[in-house]
Amino acid sequence: MSPRALQIDDLYRIPALSEPALSPDGAWVAYVVTTADRDSDGYRSQIWRVGTTGDATPQPWTDGPHDGAPRWSPDGATLAFVAAADNDVAQLFVKPADGGARRQVTSLAGGAGDPEWSPDGTRVAVVSRVRVDDGDQRDDNAPVVLDRLGYKYDGAGLIGDMRMHLFVVDVESGETVQVTSGDFSVANHRWSPDGSSIAYSAPATADSDVTGTSAVFVVASSGGEPRRITPAEATLAAPTWWPDGTELLVAGRERLEAGHTRLFVVPESGGTPKPVAVLDRNVMLGAPAYPGARPVVLDDGTILFAARDRGCTHVFGAAGDGPPDKRVGGDDRAVSGLSVSAGTMAYVVADPTSCGEIAVNDIAGSNERVLTSHCQNALPDVELPTPRACTFTAPDGTEVHGWVLRGNDSSEPTPLLLDIHGGPHNAWSPIFDGVHLYHHELVARGWTVLILNPRASDGYGEEFYRGTLGAWGLADEHDFLVAVDALVEEGSVDPTQVVVTGNSYGGFMTCWLSARHPTRWAAAIPGGVVSNLVSLAGTSDLGRLMARVELAGQPWAEADRYAEGSPISYVDGVTAPTLVIQGERDDRCPVGQAEEWFTALRLRKVPAELVRYPGGSHLFIVNGRPSHRADWCRRVVDWAARHTGG
Repeated sequence: MSPRALQIDDLYRIPALSEPALSPDGAWVAYVVTTADRDSDGYRSQIWRVGTTGDATPQPWTDGPHDGAPRWSPDGATLAFVAAADNDVAQLFVKPADGGARRQVTSLAGGAGDPEWSPDGTRVAVVSRVRVDDGDQRDDNAPVVLDRLGYKYDGAGLIGDMRMHLFVVDVESGETVQVTSGDFSVANHRWSPDGSSIAYSAPATADSDVTGTSAVFVVASSGGEPRRITPAEATLAAPTWWPDGTELLVAGRERLEAGHTRLFVVPESGGTPKPVAVLDRNVMLGAPAYPGARPVVLDDGTILFAARDRGCTHVFGAAGDGPPDKRVGGDDRAVSGLSVSAGTMAYVVADPTSCGEIAVNDIAGSNERVLTSHCQNALPDVELPTPRACTFTAPDGTEVHGWVLRGNDSSEPTPLLLDIHGGPHNAWSPIFDGVHLYHHELVARGWTVLILNPRASDGYGEEFYRGTLGAWGLADEHDFLVAVDALVEEGSVDPTQVVVTGNSYGGFMTCWLSARHPTRWAAAIPGGVVSNLVSLAGTSDLGRLMARVELAGQPWAEADRYAEGSPISYVDGVTAPTLVIQGERDDRCPVGQAEEWFTALRLRKVPAELVRYPGGSHLFIVNGRPSHRADWCRRVVDWAARHTGG
């Protein structure tokens, strides 16, 4: 079989692996495989399992269509998971580990998510959506009265009076007890070692919608008044109990500010968090487009956690007061998910040839065994380009790191696509991500693609991470320009055929660069746009926090600086034909941002198109309708090619 380049239509073949869960004896890994489904224009997910010896064949363990969150019972005899039929909410199910039919355990109106077994294996804690006023029959068309911020969230839309609360379910009888209630949502719950309590994270105080603070609470597993155990002024979450139940490991910061997520230990009775596992890298807890994992505390007090270094996420370990050491990682590998049992850890590892496979390793980080080959099996005839690492030096001496994708037989100057990541505190890595499929399509057409980690990118230390605070665009614009210039000077790139694109913060920078440096670009393709910092601060679901943390002040107090930092202030400089990509239900960078930019371009008669994706959230390019994701990739390729003659 002759190798071929990856194509955009391969989106429907690429498997995404997630949520590895080791059995208590370390013999099996259960995990989730998700694939795009063309017929439903959605996704199918199943739970698979594979033995950890390295010579076992992975097998599907559930039938789907929407199964996830596998959790082994403490004795390893049962697997709990959540499952949903099409158009239904997910519920809790259990299935014997030695085979047999699934059994539904919950029938909660708000569904069930994030199951966690009690230490004795008789109960499971889940979260479910409930109305604060218990008015489950309220007319969905009735007016929604709001007296607090945080009333919407990207991907969920208008939250109104719906909150996520904690429930405990008896696995045998199905009897369900609601453990928490009130005008707040809980997350990240974990049982205490003796099963008497559950720790979780939630807003720290009644005015956390304004302050942005979060805290860790402990509540009796039978219900009752929760106790806040971390300071009200902190932003702490993701609790993990110490094996003896006297302390908890938590993640976050001691106050609301831009910077790395760090690890702390706090007494179960409450008190001042003590920093542990100190490392000048960002602790990654895991989220869509932000690979990572919940930290784990071993019986001997060793802490295992995920952190990002030079764009790639690794597993680090910290024992006692010693410095953390890298247990799993590599210059071109990224790890997500982490499950530990019986001296073994399981995770998903991705590299330039794979979007992620299940691997196991011992606690010390030796004897790695990759157990699956889903990606290779799905794309047996595809040959992926090898990213070339490169560094560039900005005018102020700052080193900027990135990768170039280019056809192996390219010797002449080619068109260039500069793709800018979001965040601004995300980061590119050299792994095959399965999202930006237009990279491969363009490389196959003879293009060069540059993915760059400018200042503010994650994985290069906290000083670098904070490099754009209060100065989006102004601080980092030359990081991109010097990189493009260097590729032109080495003869790799045709300076008349350079296209800039990016989503979220990348959309902001695409607008910024096309306005401030108009002669550089043959075309521009901003997505998830930020064009006006003033309107962003008041309409984004996180605008109030971005203003305080990233932009260093509210717009009414910093009017001149907000104007100086908004691309719309410079839009009269844009000459490049511009394709604006926008999710219709984007609450992070609301659609009005794209409308402002497109309107200004059209009034100035700059060639422009605005493409709006119905129902698309901010992350529709990652987890939206597959047809929308494929269409986005094709439009990027077509626009870039059309305006460069490529």
